[in-house]
Amino acid sequence: MNLLHMKYAVVVAETNSINKAAELLYVGQPTLSRAIKELESSLGVTLFERSAKGMFLTPDGETFVRYAKTVLEQVDSIEDLFKKSRTEKKRFSISVPRASYITEAFASFSKLLEKGTPAELFYKETNSMRTLRNVLQENYKLGIVRYAENYDKYYKTMMEEKGLEFELVTKFRYVLLMNEESELSKKEEITYDDLKDKIEIAHADPYVPSIPFAQIKKEELPDNSDRRIFVFERASQFELLSQNPETFMWVSSIPKALLKRYGLTQRTVEENRRVYKDVLIYRKDYTLSALDNLFIEQLVKAKREVLG
Repeated sequence: MNLLHMKYAVVVAETNSINKAAELLYVGQPTLSRAIKELESSLGVTLFERSAKGMFLTPDGETFVRYAKTVLEQVDSIEDLFKKSRTEKKRFSISVPRASYITEAFASFSKLLEKGTPAELFYKETNSMRTLRNVLQENYKLGIVRYAENYDKYYKTMMEEKGLEFELVTKFRYVLLMNEESELSKKEEITYDDLKDKIEIAHADPYVPSIPFAQIKKEELPDNSDRRIFVFERASQFELLSQNPETFMWVSSIPKALLKRYGLTQRTVEENRRVYKDVLIYRKDYTLSALDNLFIEQLVKAKREVLG
């Protein structure tokens, strides 16, 4: 027996009218009339007496509607039972540069999720071009793009054109990260010349849209060393730095706990004057969720603790 047809019959019985029932059910009158006839045919009884005054239940119809109401109430109760037991899964997604203070914020954020709350969190480390694409095309809700300050006008114009909200997270200069046993860490002042015989670890995919890679490489990866190891994720860089005192890396400041864990130290280099920006982005048609705001709170906290 068709439950929908059963519901139709109950509404027709309550209104005594095909026309009124059709309006309440948002179906066409011919469709409703046909459904009632199919129901009567399947049961082998006449449920309604039809007259110019309307549709009235027969004795069989009264019996049917009484049972039908009980069945429909039970169906509603079953649906409500499972709806209440099924909590909507919360989702959070962000695409970010490879920055330890952002990872620190994400780790703190993850610990604040309520126990027992179904949730899926997506944390993608990549370059600025892919972060823009992830937010615009791949359904990532938040992104953080990193770029040199001299590209500020270019990025702001592009983000406006693409319908993105953007907010400055922080401005900073890269520091030099190295093994605490490195010869560099013993120097009172480190210069670019001191780096020439060392091994630089660098992320292999800096990118500014529409600008030739050769130009980016020259500006974002200065030729301070004749030897380089290119990596694509942060775990490898820390292992290399902790095991090879001849390596170094340009990074945004690292949390003290992470430096201690890997036996590393970081130093400023006065020659390195380039300023960078980390900028939070999301689509203008997107409203920040409670999870988004919770993460942003931890991001601001981590930024203050690590970068000052």
